[in-house]
Amino acid sequence: MPTIKAGTIKRIHVNQHIIRDNQRNGTNEPALTVKTSNANHKAHDVLIEGPSRVVYSPDHPLPCGARVWIETESELDVI
Repeated sequence: MPTIKAGTIKRIHVNQHIIRDNQRNGTNEPALTVKTSNANHKAHDVLIEGPSRVVYSPDHPLPCGARVWIETESELDVI
């Protein structure tokens, strides 16, 4: 289980395409992605060790197209 240290901004996305593919194909691929400035981590579960916020920004999505995400600078455990 990787730990991502506190201090950098981390955004947690739910990938609805993977959820649909898992249902359609009977698979169990990780549907969560933790994005940092230098890496992406796929996960089934993310433990946030401090404050965080849920952002809904339909008029200003992230470059990847996400309109809803969880944002934190706290330490994370990626499972």
